[in-house]
Amino acid sequence: MTAKTSTGLVLPKADGGTVQHVMHEPVDYPRHPAPFTSRTVLAAAHVVADARAEYTPGEAPPVDWEATIAFRQHLFSYGIGIAEGMDTSERGPGGLTWPQAQELIRLGVAAALDAGAAVVAGAGTDQLTAPRPELPQIVDAYTEQLEFVQAQGSAAVIRASHALVSAARSEDDYLSVYRDVLAKTDKPAIVHWLGTGFDPTLHGYWGHTDPLAAMDVVVRMAQENADRIDGIKFSLLDEELEKEFRRRLPTGVKVFTGDDYGYTDLLLGDGEHHSHGLLGVLDPIAPIASAGFTALDAGDEQGFVTTMNRSIPMAVKMFEAPADRYKVGTVFIAWLSGHQDHFRMVSGREGMRSLQHLADLFVLTDELGLFPDPDLAVLRMRTLLATAGIE
Repeated sequence: MTAKTSTGLVLPKADGGTVQHVMHEPVDYPRHPAPFTSRTVLAAAHVVADARAEYTPGEAPPVDWEATIAFRQHLFSYGIGIAEGMDTSERGPGGLTWPQAQELIRLGVAAALDAGAAVVAGAGTDQLTAPRPELPQIVDAYTEQLEFVQAQGSAAVIRASHALVSAARSEDDYLSVYRDVLAKTDKPAIVHWLGTGFDPTLHGYWGHTDPLAAMDVVVRMAQENADRIDGIKFSLLDEELEKEFRRRLPTGVKVFTGDDYGYTDLLLGDGEHHSHGLLGVLDPIAPIASAGFTALDAGDEQGFVTTMNRSIPMAVKMFEAPADRYKVGTVFIAWLSGHQDHFRMVSGREGMRSLQHLADLFVLTDELGLFPDPDLAVLRMRTLLATAGIE
């Protein structure tokens, strides 16, 4: 626990009252610019909006590319790689268009390669506009994005497809599409299994609503394409299901945990199987995660557990239901930490969390010593409270 400073402010409480919060000193988490050796560690990072640019809702939102890449360089300085163009980047309706995602991937991959950081990038079907495309159209859309990602020098993450869940009629349709897409990879890819906790519109993905039945399909897909798959990103927020999934996958196919609630135990493993990290929560907790993985690389498992577990309460708050709104928290913490000069999201959805949620997240983040400049964090938090009528 870090010492407290004289800086503080009054925060709202859930019961309608207020509480005086005194800020903690920032922790000087050591930089670690080299990738980690014990686990692959990738952050699904947010994108910084250009808040000053003219913007018409329904059109491509303006992006501050310089600040966006600067934030990735912050991640790289702690040894955290990048999973570029994933859900945290707000791709899709109301957010980044496919042409903007291309620019993000081009710039982000180049920055990662220049820094010697680990990098992958999302390939999906979000350029499709037809309400019910045919399966060959879906394969073509995936292929277009896959080829673009690979042309930048990155391996791909095959993202879950809203077009596919609307078009598929059976598990065989999923197996066919993934087989055709993976056949076009020139680097082993990561396949993203995104659960309804993050995206309810993906209900029935893999041809089943029962996760165990869906798991059978994913395992079969992995077995049939094992030489073209680096791993599966498992985003079902179920620790026991993830452990079962790890046991069933072919040797050599990794699991990248998407469990932003219970990542410590999953990353540590059970001595026989462990998960790697591809997590949105690594966006705000990069410094403390870096300290944890540094300990794990040195064989200090207890140090890893102790360090990572300190961040769990903050992560649980950020990803509380509905979990997909965690993106608000990533932008909020980046603003308070001085990585960007405004609290605006690319999609304009910064109001999708309550003021109380943000106040709680502020306290939990401060308790980790993650605000480099507590005075700046207080000034910005006071400004936000004032706009809500709390002086």
